[in-house]
Amino acid sequence: MNPETEENLELQAAPPRGSDVPIVKLALCFYGALLAVALAWSSWSGRSVLYASQAAAEAGIAPLSNAALGFAVAAVAIWSSRQVTERTRWGDALARELAEMLGKRSARECVVLAVSSGVAEEVFFRGALQPVLGWLLASLVFGLVHFAPKRELLPWAGFALIAGLVLGALFESTGNLVAPIVAHVGINAVNLRRLVRRYS
Repeated sequence: MNPETEENLELQAAPPRGSDVPIVKLALCFYGALLAVALAWSSWSGRSVLYASQAAAEAGIAPLSNAALGFAVAAVAIWSSRQVTERTRWGDALARELAEMLGKRSARECVVLAVSSGVAEEVFFRGALQPVLGWLLASLVFGLVHFAPKRELLPWAGFALIAGLVLGALFESTGNLVAPIVAHVGINAVNLRRLVRRYS
């Protein structure tokens, strides 16, 4: 067998780029730790991370209307992000970069990543951080933690800032985390799957 044939066979046998990275396990560890920090903070402060205030806790949750609001916000965000990725060069470049980071992921893995990130980030940034720092500052912090020093990824921080403002507004307006969690998980689940199917 000549060297060129051997090289071709090696390329065919090589796993898809990113598939050997245990991204799901790393994400579960990270988001588990983030959730634990938020719950410990809640225990220490004596305040529930589920509610925006004591008055909101006393008012309780309207699960159906809160979930419906979360789904509606998710639908608008998903449509908007699709327009950006399909109609702009920088949006397409961002999508390709994120897809490369994700690698080949199954639908199940995308759902696991969406649920773990959506729940943990909302409990931490909205439930624990926002009542202390306020809506605007908590949203700025959310945007900053999504910053990556790479040109193609710079818009990601901008999207995260806008998402933080919207999710924070949902938390404030409903008084609880149901709508923000539903919106966050929905956005991540659909967009992650779309990235993997279209670009990976």
